[in-house]
Amino acid sequence: MSGTEASPAIDFAQLVANIGDAVVVSDAEGAITVWNAAAERIFGFSEPEAIGRSLDLITPERHRARHWHGYAKTMKSGVTRYGTELLRVPALHKDGRALSIAFTVGLLFDDGGSVTGIAAVIRDETSRWNEERQLRRRLAELEAEQTGSPA
Repeated sequence: MSGTEASPAIDFAQLVANIGDAVVVSDAEGAITVWNAAAERIFGFSEPEAIGRSLDLITPERHRARHWHGYAKTMKSGVTRYGTELLRVPALHKDGRALSIAFTVGLLFDDGGSVTGIAAVIRDETSRWNEERQLRRRLAELEAEQTGSPA
């Protein structure tokens, strides 16, 4: 394509709908405003079940206070390190199963520069996390065998 040709328009709704990772957008209060098919696959909640609900829907109860503290700080400051750093946290599936997810976020701003929401791109890493946990256990067992002490 030469520099004089126009690039094709990107249909961002189609992109969000069809991307393999979950795209979850929440407003300034933490209510879910966008929930794509991958979010439904990962978390088990349909779009109608998720839209308008709090992020508590997928946040384990024991982590909610910390989550909301960070969320409020981000809303107030307009700054997050998780735009470039991958955040790994536990999450909940609709059926109550624990999940391990990894995500980055992008802040959404209004014309005045105030944060209006957060867009997260989320991947389910439960299988990888479980495999690593098993490997760490096995390594501890092997190390214990070599030193002659119980694991």
